[in-house]
Amino acid sequence: MDTSKHTELANHAWSVADLLRGDYKQSDYGKVILPFTVLRRLECVLEPTRNKVLETVERFKGQDIDTDRFLRKASGHRFYNASAYRLKKITGDPVHVAKYLNEYVAAFSPNAREVLAKYEFARQVKRLDSANLLYQVVGRFADLDLRPEVVSNHQMGYIFEELIRRFAEQSNETAGEHFTPREVIELMVNLLVAPDADALSTPGAIRTVLDPACGTGGMLSAAEERITAFNPDATVKVYGQELNPESWAICRSDLMIKGQDPDNIVFGNSFSKDGHQNATFDYLLANPPFGVEWKKVKDDVEWEHEHLGDSGRFGAGLPRINDGSLLFLQHMWSKRKPVGNGGSRMAIVFNGSPLFTGAAESGESKIRQWILENDWLEAIVALPDQLFYNTGISTYFWILTNRKAPGHAGKVILLDARDYWQKMRKSLGDKRKMIAPDQIGEITRLYGEALAVAEDPNHPLHGKVKVFRNEDFGYRRITVERPLRLRFELTEETLAALASAKPVQKLDQPEQFIEALRPLLGSTWPTKAEAFNALMDAVVSAGLLWPSGTPFTKAVRDAIGVRDPEGEVQRDRKGNAEPDPDLRDFENVPLDEDTEDYLKREVLPHVPDAWIDHAKTKIGYEIPFTRHFYIYEPPRPLAEIDSELKALEAEIQTLLSEVTE
Repeated sequence: MDTSKHTELANHAWSVADLLRGDYKQSDYGKVILPFTVLRRLECVLEPTRNKVLETVERFKGQDIDTDRFLRKASGHRFYNASAYRLKKITGDPVHVAKYLNEYVAAFSPNAREVLAKYEFARQVKRLDSANLLYQVVGRFADLDLRPEVVSNHQMGYIFEELIRRFAEQSNETAGEHFTPREVIELMVNLLVAPDADALSTPGAIRTVLDPACGTGGMLSAAEERITAFNPDATVKVYGQELNPESWAICRSDLMIKGQDPDNIVFGNSFSKDGHQNATFDYLLANPPFGVEWKKVKDDVEWEHEHLGDSGRFGAGLPRINDGSLLFLQHMWSKRKPVGNGGSRMAIVFNGSPLFTGAAESGESKIRQWILENDWLEAIVALPDQLFYNTGISTYFWILTNRKAPGHAGKVILLDARDYWQKMRKSLGDKRKMIAPDQIGEITRLYGEALAVAEDPNHPLHGKVKVFRNEDFGYRRITVERPLRLRFELTEETLAALASAKPVQKLDQPEQFIEALRPLLGSTWPTKAEAFNALMDAVVSAGLLWPSGTPFTKAVRDAIGVRDPEGEVQRDRKGNAEPDPDLRDFENVPLDEDTEDYLKREVLPHVPDAWIDHAKTKIGYEIPFTRHFYIYEPPRPLAEIDSELKALEAEIQTLLSEVTE
């Protein structure tokens, strides 16, 4: 089916919006259109075996027996409808449409009813009936031809996706809640399974696939198709979990239609309710929402992190509360198969944040460290921007595996595919670019040859691939200190600061203490000892006692001390130079470099009195993808710019003269 055909069918379904206008808000159109589309599809799929199902119903009528298994067998699917109703037949009696429609839905198998229940279908039927719209809506969908011989399962996926996209736009969803374009899914699945081509072609191959943020099931469908393309006899079992009830319902109905087990698609939040606990899978893939906070499941996630540690899903670390991307990665990777059991491969779509967000020893950095030090990160692939329907931001594939090829061990591939795109004839929301089929093939081939291409400087695509050691992404964040240097002076400003200091205010006679020092206004001293001697003499001469204690001494020093690059170095009781917090700096030193050597080379030539506070050194990991592929473009020569400006001025003058004439 071409794009125009699936758009035509989607338009037919969406045309119901014209009927709903006025009685429904735009953002609620999908609550009617999506479940009716599912209902019509199920009806069309069941049509060829409908009579056989009715015969089975009649045969067991009056018998106290669970007929579910027999009815499924009669329908040839994992679902059925045990009534003689059809949408077309229901419209034959305009007065009782609601009654017959509810009876029709009630006659579906429990798994199909559960799908429609997630749409709150009964509620929508009641609402449509009250608005005198139900008859027209049912009639519109009764005319929608979704028979499998006309619309394949794959094509039905396109229609579902188009309707869901429109619904998302009407609902003003946030940019992170997006749906994955088919060509992006195809590329992702290619990179995920292509290295396993030989294993997949083995007779009787069985592969399991999980998507814990499966949406309408597009990735699962593509993975199944790609694996069976390698081996038509392979058995692919797909599993998923989805939080959005409409998306979950569509994915589950899609599996019913294809003969897969719909119970493999679990409803709920993957973080707080793991629908596939203790299960492991051959392939894991997902396109989780970008930059979405995980505050709602904070208690569950933190409990698991603190109490289960590495035996749970989130032992490596917790990212910031406003971005759960790296939680998804940990959740998925906890479901990998052990290497001895064949291992696993995983692909996940992220925006740029998980590459570098979080300082050394933050949750994000610890998660990256966990992945890299275990040698699980195979590659990161940068994609073009403007690929997704509801966001134009740049995206990346992260590919993980616990069974790297020997030549790949200890290495990470960075592949720049940002230039592999073509402009779409017509934009779809924020999606203005697409990756053409031949470009998908090019990227897939380049990925497979990446190590060789990176080693060959003469290869035409050498600039698109870089290979690094795992430890190249690690660094030590050192704290560079410089001594606190002060001169000492008594001015109106420093005297006021001293008067407001708490240790001074706690004195028995704070006003007299300050007045005793006033004759010294305008005095300066190069050292702390000289300053304190002068102050002490003035206080004692006034008949007052000079207070003792570290808090008082520090308060006086801080009040009358003024930072001065040529001033006296302040030292602690052990004689060590006291660091100046205002001059404190931080440097990231590569893991394989000695920090003291770095200090001598990069810091001491500029500030000879600096030192490293090793107690504050932290380990961090980040993947600065863009920096590694940055190409400097020198500014255009000024003469060229000046010449261009003069040409434009002349053109403007010519145009103005034509107007005035």
